[in-house]
Amino acid sequence: MTTTDTTTDSPALGVDVDALVARLAEGERAWAGTPLSERRDLLLDVGAATAAVAGEWVRTAAGIKGLDAGSPLVGEEWLSGPYAVLGYVQALQDTLRRLAEGSDVLADCRVRPAPGGRLAVQVVPYDTFDKLLLNGFHAEVWTKPGTTERALRAGAGLGQLTPEDTRGVALVLGAGNIFSITPLDVLYQLFAENRTVVLKLNPVTDPLADVFRAVFRPLTDRRLVEIVTGGPDVGGALARHPGIAAVHMTGSAATHDAVVWGTGDDAAAAKAAGRPKLDKPMTSELGGVGPVIVLPGEWSAADLRFQAEHVATQRLHNSGSNCIAAQVVILSADWPQKDAFLHALRRALAAAPARPAWYPGSEDRVRSARALHPAAEEVGGTPERTLITGLDLTDPDETAFSTEYFGPVLGVAELPGTGAAFLDAAVAAANDRLHGTLGANLIAHPETVKALGLRFRAAIAELRYGTVGVNAWTGIGYLTPRATWGAFPGHTLADVRSGIGVVHNALLLDDTERTVVTGPFRPAPRSVLHGELALSPKPPWFTTHTAAARTGELLTDFAARPSWRKLPGVIAAAMRG
Repeated sequence: MTTTDTTTDSPALGVDVDALVARLAEGERAWAGTPLSERRDLLLDVGAATAAVAGEWVRTAAGIKGLDAGSPLVGEEWLSGPYAVLGYVQALQDTLRRLAEGSDVLADCRVRPAPGGRLAVQVVPYDTFDKLLLNGFHAEVWTKPGTTERALRAGAGLGQLTPEDTRGVALVLGAGNIFSITPLDVLYQLFAENRTVVLKLNPVTDPLADVFRAVFRPLTDRRLVEIVTGGPDVGGALARHPGIAAVHMTGSAATHDAVVWGTGDDAAAAKAAGRPKLDKPMTSELGGVGPVIVLPGEWSAADLRFQAEHVATQRLHNSGSNCIAAQVVILSADWPQKDAFLHALRRALAAAPARPAWYPGSEDRVRSARALHPAAEEVGGTPERTLITGLDLTDPDETAFSTEYFGPVLGVAELPGTGAAFLDAAVAAANDRLHGTLGANLIAHPETVKALGLRFRAAIAELRYGTVGVNAWTGIGYLTPRATWGAFPGHTLADVRSGIGVVHNALLLDDTERTVVTGPFRPAPRSVLHGELALSPKPPWFTTHTAAARTGELLTDFAARPSWRKLPGVIAAAMRG
């Protein structure tokens, strides 16, 4: 695509692109003169609008995904829908308040050294509510090596440090799988990048168009955000319009390359010559093949069952249609409990609630995976649910390491060794053999972590992933508003892998590298009985949480208007699951 056209055949597209971009340019000029306090008020208005349509949002989302209204799986739509947006609004408004007051954005954050000359900023627990609702969970944002604490604090605020210096109009090409991605991407462009935004919805989310219009009405009324629907032709016309200053998308690498390089033989020639068709900044989140490294240890039968459910959730959440879904489990061939864990994993995959493989193309991708792996197992629930064991990490042609299935297919590979030797080999395999850098998971018994000592934290630093989860699914990093979300830095337009840039990041930090999320190895009360300082029960994002829908609804109401009086109901619902 080029940016040389000055007009667009709007009638054929069903939208007057020139007029739309002109309105956003007018809104940008007004945005430049909008003080931080007023920007914060607008953001809070978005939060109020989101809370008002939260129920409609979830009902519509469940319909898109073929979920029964009474299913506990509807909890996924609460947590990955309005709850995520409302939590982000609360976190970002706090940052804007501090900036407006001229105070330190990081005043309430612990900052400590991390391996390799990095800094770690604690973002969970952030306040007392976090300590109660996420007891035992921790999250840090790690900076790039060499960042000083002085520079970190001075840079916190990004585009809101100089709000008068706006940066044009951005195009956001919306995601189609997790329905909070799109509004969160819009808010990040408006506040972190200081751009007004035209949002082009993914056609899968068109039934949510009215909900999103209601959410963003406080901003559309000020000509700060516009929402359009349509096919690739609409997105293409917007991307190449000279009034669009930057593009951000969530989706596949193939879509990214079509936007940046074009299609067909011309695209191949442009890429070979290093001449992108899109001559404006492009950021993206594109998924990948997510690893789960299971460190060998001495586990109880209850540990095996719980962590098997944990891994099954990482694959089956949203029917596997997540950029951050686990795809390859890496086990020690020398772990005496390897077979017991695989038995528990098969049972967990089979026992998870049945659901349709709803995302377009999912069934075809599953069929393709099975055709390439004749020994693949159908593990119950739905015909698509698949386990592929015996994957060879030394095989350069293994497609399970290079193809994001985006469906309910889980692979298992083995490496020799135990302790540090296995950890080192597994980290190297995750870095060098699996496509993408969005998220990596580590599961380890507390005694194993203790035995590894500083080597364990060093291994986290060696993983080249944008989010690393330790006994906590990396998807929790997505739900953490002050965490960064995106690929490991360093990718280029020509080799984009899991994308370029970050989103979320409600502290508006600069020079970030990754988020590290840590959770308890066991749920309460077993955690306490075994000496872990964690009171969290089975998390409500587990696919087997029987009260997930009610818990998600109550958490969403809490995020909209945090209150001490709401906590008992939330905690009681979570415990019932």
